[in-house]
Amino acid sequence: MKNILLVSLVALVALNSSAQEKVKTYEKGFELTITKDLEKSSVGNQYKSSTCWSFSSNSFFESEVLRLGNEPVDLAEMFIVWNTYMDKAIRYVRMHGETNFGPGGAFHDMSYVARNYGLMPELAYPGLLKGEEKPVHFEMDNMLKAMVDVVVKNPNKKLSSAWEGAIAGTLDSYLGEKPEKFSYNGKEYTSQEFAESIGINFDDYVEIGSYSHHPFYEEFIIEIPDNWMNDKIYNVPLEDLKNIMKNAVENGYSFAWGADVSEKGFSWKHGVAVVPENDWNEDERKIQDSLLSMPITNKVITQEYRQQKFDNYETQDDHGMHITGMAKDEKGNKYYTIKNSWGETNDAKGYGYASESYMLLKTIDIMVHKDAVPKEIRKKLGF
Repeated sequence: MKNILLVSLVALVALNSSAQEKVKTYEKGFELTITKDLEKSSVGNQYKSSTCWSFSSNSFFESEVLRLGNEPVDLAEMFIVWNTYMDKAIRYVRMHGETNFGPGGAFHDMSYVARNYGLMPELAYPGLLKGEEKPVHFEMDNMLKAMVDVVVKNPNKKLSSAWEGAIAGTLDSYLGEKPEKFSYNGKEYTSQEFAESIGINFDDYVEIGSYSHHPFYEEFIIEIPDNWMNDKIYNVPLEDLKNIMKNAVENGYSFAWGADVSEKGFSWKHGVAVVPENDWNEDERKIQDSLLSMPITNKVITQEYRQQKFDNYETQDDHGMHITGMAKDEKGNKYYTIKNSWGETNDAKGYGYASESYMLLKTIDIMVHKDAVPKEIRKKLGF
């Protein structure tokens, strides 16, 4: 069964029928035919927090739980945030402040927490400031940064025994104390027991990118500020990255997507991300809405062009999202379905559609099950 979607400047309104799901056609807009739609949980909302990495990685693993045929689960994003912030603070102090400390993170932070501290369902640990219904972190983020800076700038040059407790207390004040045990679906769990219960082997997941400043088919430490653990990803040529993403979705595997969303061609309002063939010149900037409301010819992305954008800071680690399907437009152009964590705040009710060119140009890295990687590429990577 195929679903027809319209990328519109106004809204997306679905009309259900027994034959197929259609979307009402507006004067401005173009149709996308969904060619693959994978199982997924509901759209989250990180709201006033820089926790896209936690929302997107949790969303990805919630889909993996479904793909494996296990009971659906809504994982607690703020449990991941609490534990990574604590370990980030310890590392920052050990490094005398000569490393990144902030609210951002990476996909492997979630699997790191799962292995070392376990997981919790959202019902057991919503992690919200009292009186708030969604995350609001600006004050907490700045409070924690000020605290660790006070510790590393201590004129006594000897750390007290209290600072770690002060960080933990601040996290408890803003996010809530983590329960040692909790009840879920009639059973009592610790966080470690709950992580084991969802049926995920976190060692089965790999992170992959494509960069010419490191050897292909080897691992390297990706040089982005939010990689505070200095974790490694696999490096493949761009054509292989293209084939991995395509092979994954076509065979039922979604993937977590780290990308740059600061581009003119990424319009959250419209739910579409494209790379115009001739880039965005001044004339095109003036008619951005028009370009984003019709199928256009996308730029052909080369390894060299992609690397140039990364080296020049034009492609940065802006945002983590979740790829849950594929689509094509009237001209046959391919798109990947983006599940975002900004709530149902756009025309596409929390989703978007990135052209294949946008994916190839603006992907920082992906996290995917290793079985989603084509066998010939897996062999070159050694797993």
